[in-house]
Amino acid sequence: MNVITQWLTDTFSLARLNIGWNDIIEIFVFAFLLYHIIVWIQRTKAWVLLKGVLTVGILYVAAQIFQMNNLIWLFENSFSMLIIVLVIVFQPEFRKALEQLGNQKVISGIVPFDNSKDKQERFSEETINAIIDASFDLGRAKTGALIVIEQNILLNEYIDTGIILNAKVSAPLLVQIFEHNTPLHDGAVVIRGDQIIAATCYLPLSDNMHISKELGTRHRAGLGISEVTDSITVIASEETGNVSIAIGGELFHNVDRDKLRAKLNFIQKKDIDVKRFRLWKGKRWKKA
Repeated sequence: MNVITQWLTDTFSLARLNIGWNDIIEIFVFAFLLYHIIVWIQRTKAWVLLKGVLTVGILYVAAQIFQMNNLIWLFENSFSMLIIVLVIVFQPEFRKALEQLGNQKVISGIVPFDNSKDKQERFSEETINAIIDASFDLGRAKTGALIVIEQNILLNEYIDTGIILNAKVSAPLLVQIFEHNTPLHDGAVVIRGDQIIAATCYLPLSDNMHISKELGTRHRAGLGISEVTDSITVIASEETGNVSIAIGGELFHNVDRDKLRAKLNFIQKKDIDVKRFRLWKGKRWKKA
């Protein structure tokens, strides 16, 4: 037993490993950078692309294990081209990450002083009530609306296309934004937490071929943003007055107050991954 103890002591002693203060600092810096890279990947569309890259990596490992020589040759000869493709595909995310790094305070990134990060909810009950009231008030008035609620993946690239508001969420303000013939009525509103971050934002249109041809641009935009991010979009139809929800690449139409409240309460908790659930069973992508 003493021999084993002595061996462990000799093996893992700092003197034997020759670890100095500079090495300890390097470890902390590397851990800090790795943590923020992982957070950045999870909060952008790069996470979806990264899963595709990991899938290719798993296939390569499997090819090595089972000695699939043709696949191994293909992977090895395509590796340099894959690196170039990744740089091109990730270019917008790399640029935005560098811009954010330049705008952030390093100390605040290391030592977070923002107490709001400790909250267990994405938004308050007051915000839920405001979204519900505004959605059905707009629907009853046959006024079209797109309300996008941000979750884990940041929507900065879509926020940049709109007008920054940074206003507290309230039903009267949401209704006023989407009123006809007002400067902000066209486009989508993006909500982050309890704040309306921006209005008149442009969203990507869904190219899903199974969507009903009777659905308009508003519903295609709501579905489109749900296909590329984990956001939830509440849509008020100008034609029918019905309220719909788009989330996880699924469109659910003609929901009532109770169903909308249930789903907003469901995603209110930060530990919920909305890409892993479906709201309701039944017909989808019909005219709203």
